[in-house]
Amino acid sequence: MTPAAPPSILHVDMDAFFAAVELRRRPELRGQPVVVGGTGERGVVAAASYEARAFGIHSAMPATRARRLCPHAVFLPGDHAHYGEVSARVMAIFRSMTPLVEPISLDEAFLDVAGARRLHGDAPAIAARIRARVHEEEGLTCSVGVARVKFLAKLASEAAKPRATPRGTRPGAGVVVVDPGRELAFLHPLPVQALWGVGPATLTRLQRLGVRTVGDLADLPLDVVVANLGQASGAHLHALAHAVDPRSVEPEQATKSVGHEETYPRDLHRRADCELEVLRLADAVATRLRAAGVRGRTVTVKVRFGDFRTITRSATLARATDSAREVARTGRRLLAEVDTSPGVRLLGVSVSGLGEGAAEQLSFDEIADDRPDDWRAAEAVVDEIRARFGSRSVGPASLAGPGGLRIARRGAQQWGPDAPERPAEGPGGADEQAGR
Repeated sequence: MTPAAPPSILHVDMDAFFAAVELRRRPELRGQPVVVGGTGERGVVAAASYEARAFGIHSAMPATRARRLCPHAVFLPGDHAHYGEVSARVMAIFRSMTPLVEPISLDEAFLDVAGARRLHGDAPAIAARIRARVHEEEGLTCSVGVARVKFLAKLASEAAKPRATPRGTRPGAGVVVVDPGRELAFLHPLPVQALWGVGPATLTRLQRLGVRTVGDLADLPLDVVVANLGQASGAHLHALAHAVDPRSVEPEQATKSVGHEETYPRDLHRRADCELEVLRLADAVATRLRAAGVRGRTVTVKVRFGDFRTITRSATLARATDSAREVARTGRRLLAEVDTSPGVRLLGVSVSGLGEGAAEQLSFDEIADDRPDDWRAAEAVVDEIRARFGSRSVGPASLAGPGGLRIARRGAQQWGPDAPERPAEGPGGADEQAGR
């Protein structure tokens, strides 16, 4: 019988990344409960130090609830640009060990180190070396899971993490290795919701079948699981319960969409305000498209009302574009289909159907009316000016106000509006989402 190959998949997860980066900049706050994210009434928690987690605070929690749980916590606004810079350096450490790095977010990634053993040692040794370098070079800590397949590596990194307790932070193992011979012993005692794809609705269905742990799910016949969850979801979860995950580490993943969206301090009711916001968001989206050298054909406007009801409207263009003027024009046309009078809590603009920029055939209407070459030249000059003098140096005149240009910056207000909030008649800052 051929022995199983040693585990070679790593999942590296930074520990309380945003909070840890802030504590590195503010060492006087170490040991205190620190919460990072949107600090306004509509903000959400991006990360919490382990001292704050001991009070039940976690990411994606509304900032108002976090304040109730821990009134004496230190609340800091997020700094997405800085976190991105630190993340880039951390990812460079990963890539120095293996070219097969699949970033999942700013603070986590999968690595395939099968081809790096001769140079750097086995997977556990590489995991330990990565942890040491991240700590030495960035002053941060990370947890690493090592396994034969991706989802087991992810679960192992979670098991390796520190734990917040009322008596203080309990250090984690740092590295947890799931060897092939003990995969099911590691996996089956876990609660079934630990599996990817088990959300509230699926969990309810599984509980009706008496499933509480991953092992319970593994014991069920496949046809029973499929009958209750559907073919795709049932087969997927049944395979995971048996430690089967055929997905490989994919270092090159094409971006599927580029978008910006904003949650406002107070609902927007006037259509004119919403149209102005569409222009600002479209300008940011198009700038990123041009910087990436891609164009897209589908423009989508997302609207979330004060009661959290969310709708989207999309239009597919005859040709791909990276023009802010065209994205804004399409976005405003889509917004015209929406009644904004109930109050808009969030607006978003995105472009999908992306492809590399290329030569294109222009229509007679575009040549006669829009002068597309003039607009492209103007937007290219805008990009050059912003690259030299900053994003707020030039932009649409309608976005100018007493405080200067209100340009949407990548990652600004990623976690909702900060306090103090802006006046009711003025929209707030913008946040960004990049789809994969």
